Amino acid sequence: MDVAIKEFILAMVVLDAGKVQGGGCPVFHAENSQEQQKTSLYLARILDGVVHDLENGVLLICRH
Repeated sequence: MDVAIKEFILAMVVLDAGKVQGGGCPVFHAENSQEQQKTSLYLARILDGVVHDLENGVLLICRH
């Protein structure tokens, strides 16, 4: 029997820290869109995740 958590949010990269509140994952603040894209790409590679854009200044890195 395989028991594991397979689908979860690993991190968030935001432009406006006011868009998110405390939760169960790390939240990284980026100064601009370019830094946000770069940080989320690096985190996704390191954490073996996928980046999802919520189109409101919030990028989620999650594992499926």
